[in-house]
Amino acid sequence: MTRYGMAIDLNRCVGCQACATACKIANNLPKAITYNTVYTKTDTDPDTFGTAVVHGAIANDSAGGEWPNCTLSFLPVQCQHCDNPSCLAVCPTGATKKREDGIVWVDNSLCIGCRACIMACPYDNVRSFVEGEPEYYLDVVVGEADAPTHEAGTVEKCTFCHNLIDRGEVPACMQLCLAGARFWGDLDDPESDVSKAIEGRTYRKLREGEGTAPNVFYLE
Repeated sequence: MTRYGMAIDLNRCVGCQACATACKIANNLPKAITYNTVYTKTDTDPDTFGTAVVHGAIANDSAGGEWPNCTLSFLPVQCQHCDNPSCLAVCPTGATKKREDGIVWVDNSLCIGCRACIMACPYDNVRSFVEGEPEYYLDVVVGEADAPTHEAGTVEKCTFCHNLIDRGEVPACMQLCLAGARFWGDLDDPESDVSKAIEGRTYRKLREGEGTAPNVFYLE
């Protein structure tokens, strides 16, 4: 059975924000909604994400430490599409769902905006609550015709672009990654791009101690 996952090579990521931009456009996201955030890290703590302009940071290219021992790296973070998603267990209406292929998504027709999933998720800012009627940068609809709808009073998150996946394409963030830092495919298929990228590489998963078994691998 197919089990989708993604690998991100942190040695290749240059923090260009192309993945976040592609996601924003493809999903016609409102102004305040973000599915994919690229953080700037100036430390080596694997459990901290760093800072991001979209969450109030002034810049995303400032190194930490003192010269000549400065550090600067980038960490793209989105929903981790976990094998054991904590959000799924706490949703009172069944709005948070997990497909057989492992993709976790939110059915906003069932979402009552209680935000229990946001509180349960150990990954900062991967879910967004739509406050009031969505506002957009443009007066015209952009992105995919079958992109998710955006409803006031509901929670949204990365869907791994399942609308694209279901017609044989790859997630939008993959399509625009200038550095070729992202790999996608079936984790149970040894011949898939993601499986080949992970094989023989040192990698980590975000906050593994939470027991969620995330399916986004960070190659180091």
